[in-house]
Amino acid sequence: MTKLLQQAFAEAEKLPSVEQDSFARWMLEELRAEERWQQAFANSQDALAQLAQEALEERRQGRTQPLDPDEL
Repeated sequence: MTKLLQQAFAEAEKLPSVEQDSFARWMLEELRAEERWQQAFANSQDALAQLAQEALEERRQGRTQPLDPDEL
């Protein structure tokens, strides 16, 4: 465990039990959400690679145009 994480837990230990439980639920949900995000991203690699290939092919065929942020 890193020193910063140890410090965060030490501070959390000072909270009343209800707030500790609230903090713990929040932290666990954040960790689960991050895990879901990582899994979703990992599972989308084939689709992203296919989209990238399609975009490159469209560019090679001259079917794209430069993006002008002022026209968005």
